Amino acid sequence: MKVIRTAVCVCLSSFFLTLEAQVPSVSLWEENLEELAEEADASTWEDELEELSHRLHEPLNLNTATREELEQFPFLTSLQVENIQAYLYIHGQMQSIYELQLVEEMDKRTIELLKPFVCVKPVEEERGFPALKNILRYGKQEALARFDVPFYTRKGYEENYLGPPLYHSLRYSFRYGDYVQAGFAAEKDAGEPFFALHDKQGYDYYSYYFLLKKRGWLKTLALGTFRLDFGQGLVLGNSFGQGKSFSLATSDYRSRGIRKHGSTDEYNYFRGAAVTIEAVRRLEVSAFYSHRVMDGRIEEGSIVSIYKTGLHRTQSEADKRHTFTLQLAGGNVSWQGRRLQAGLTGIYYFFNHPYEPALREYAKYNLRGNHFYNIGLDYRYRLGRFGWTGEAALGKRGYALFNRLSYDFTSDYRLLLVHRYYAHDYWAMFAHAFGEGSTPQNENGWYLAAEISPFARWRFFASVDLFSFPWWRYRISKPSQGTDFRFQATYTPRRDLLLLVNYRFKHRERDVTGTGGEEIVSTFHNRGRFRLTYTPGAWKLQTTADYNVFAQQNLSASHGWHCTQSVACTLPWFPLTLSVQGTYFDTDDYDSRIYVYEKGLLYTFYSPSFSGNGFRCSAHLRYDVGKTLMLLAKLGHTCYKDRDEIGSGNDLIRSNRKTDLQMQVRLKF
Repeated sequence: MKVIRTAVCVCLSSFFLTLEAQVPSVSLWEENLEELAEEADASTWEDELEELSHRLHEPLNLNTATREELEQFPFLTSLQVENIQAYLYIHGQMQSIYELQLVEEMDKRTIELLKPFVCVKPVEEERGFPALKNILRYGKQEALARFDVPFYTRKGYEENYLGPPLYHSLRYSFRYGDYVQAGFAAEKDAGEPFFALHDKQGYDYYSYYFLLKKRGWLKTLALGTFRLDFGQGLVLGNSFGQGKSFSLATSDYRSRGIRKHGSTDEYNYFRGAAVTIEAVRRLEVSAFYSHRVMDGRIEEGSIVSIYKTGLHRTQSEADKRHTFTLQLAGGNVSWQGRRLQAGLTGIYYFFNHPYEPALREYAKYNLRGNHFYNIGLDYRYRLGRFGWTGEAALGKRGYALFNRLSYDFTSDYRLLLVHRYYAHDYWAMFAHAFGEGSTPQNENGWYLAAEISPFARWRFFASVDLFSFPWWRYRISKPSQGTDFRFQATYTPRRDLLLLVNYRFKHRERDVTGTGGEEIVSTFHNRGRFRLTYTPGAWKLQTTADYNVFAQQNLSASHGWHCTQSVACTLPWFPLTLSVQGTYFDTDDYDSRIYVYEKGLLYTFYSPSFSGNGFRCSAHLRYDVGKTLMLLAKLGHTCYKDRDEIGSGNDLIRSNRKTDLQMQVRLKF
């Protein structure tokens, strides 16, 4: 599923309502993230949200910022990053954050978004890597515990689930600036045993990491669990990938190399060692090795399925735990010039048992076997306002191509063209790139987008994606094609008011249910959204209304809509933040389902979907005791008016209502 690292950074402001009151345009970025969350696994976002939270409390010094550090902010274009560094090179150190107004292509809107994450300080004499005693003495520590308590009982607890319904996780991190990071994460999902049965060690999942950076020629060293991102994601895209939303920024993949994995995501990571060194000026060399024990089902000596959820609640799920191993080794060589950047990435990976899943016809070209490899050449070239980014990759079978052309007429007029060709038989287990599908396989397409601001306080975005699938896909028994069109208008009449209207049209083909693929029809999905955000002082009021229509050729259409109102307040005289939200939804079926963004816990993002008729309400309370202790609680209640039961199978709730309480405690020292 498509996930976007780039849009997440600015959404962090939604966790700090004071900041939201100062910068209401953040709501636009929340909208982008909501779009991506409809098709994303938000559990993989913890590390990125934590990293940007760190930048809010310890802003990046622009006078010492590297290109890679500036590229972590998605609202900065590649041209703006280059112009900031060129300004520093020509004029020397900045004396004030407001000097950003003098940087070519830096508009007021971008500066407002950037300000909370950066600062300007004089550059002191180079001191080199800090001493160990200073690291231990001045390093900052954080412990974060989470508890989820359901006020209902699922069917699985009657006889199948092996543990209690309480969810619990614990995270600890140590950090000294950008030089040293270390920590661990532990998690017990609801329904899993605790210090019993197959979890006699306590938690069901543990991860440990150690990250060392900026040690002379040693740029990065990672031990334990880590993530990898190189090129455009056609070989390695182990975190946020690219995707489509109502912003050009989300289509720009900026590889982040080696990074820590300290989240509770039990699938998307590597375990072992990774290192990046600066071999010579402008040339970096990376190497990595991973050995993981993974979940899956083995029959007659072969792996027939890989289990990715990390859930071990029933005996059947527990039997899939730690059944095979996966080893991976590889490296990357990257060179960065003034206008041209290039990199070469290669990986080799293998299972200790052959991987032989029972492939249906639509998946007959999917990965199978024992030993695999991928090689990719990525490139980035900028000439003035013109930018070209791409990657070409080969696998044990198939190949993939990706190219992105952009032109910035000004900071208010931008144009983007993306082409991708992913062969129907391209094998790449760890790839994640721009596209309609979840992996870069069996897809071709052209994507054209424009973002303009022709009038003061107005911004428009429009895009069209023409894609095709050369081979069958799930629910479509022939090669097919489709169209995805998006339009958005944003109006900000004053600093504390934002009005947003958008529309999305998607056309795809699929089999008629029950015909076994003999009958195929076109589907048409239309969706519109209206949103009004008002932030007077310490308050934030937001009204959202969605309406969508899902139609199949020669069949009646289904409709769905929701109206959501949220109110949030940060008390100026007391360290308390409170927000409440209510949603009423009504849809004809699952195809016309709606998505609703809801304020989540720290370092999380929550955008559930609803179908049927009912309402959802939630309350979010945060209390800070100085800078040391944070207490957070969220209570959510959902009621369906068109059914007597919720869910199915082991997850069945024998009621039309469900209430959850989530709590977090954070200690900084």
